[in-house]
Amino acid sequence: MTTAREIMHTGAACVQESETLEDAARRMTELDVGALPICGPDDRLHGIITDRDIVVKCLAKGKDPKTMHAGQLAQGKPITIDAEADADQVLRAMEEHRIRRLPVIDGHRLVGMISEADLAHRLPEDKVGHFVEVVCASR
Repeated sequence: MTTAREIMHTGAACVQESETLEDAARRMTELDVGALPICGPDDRLHGIITDRDIVVKCLAKGKDPKTMHAGQLAQGKPITIDAEADADQVLRAMEEHRIRRLPVIDGHRLVGMISEADLAHRLPEDKVGHFVEVVCASR
């Protein structure tokens, strides 16, 4: 059985709620990622910010990424998966919520992220194909 821990990309770096969107964008560039978890002062996951969020919710609305903070984009309770969840649970969560990135939690700590690329590298082609059909192709 393949678990979320085996699928995930380890070492997910957080952007703090208090950091600016400019800081978040710079970190995304440095890490070559399109999304970052948003963590609070308690080091717990409060949301996820994507490069698209920065463009659509900040720049396109005439807001300043040098003054807008990541925490302003953390909306609702983030969807997560336990590190020991099996691959079917991972896919089901991502498909049900139509998300392309899934934070992996061990206890209350963020231990990694699962992206489409992680699924493609670590799961059978038929399962990845179904995921793409459900989440990506139907938009």
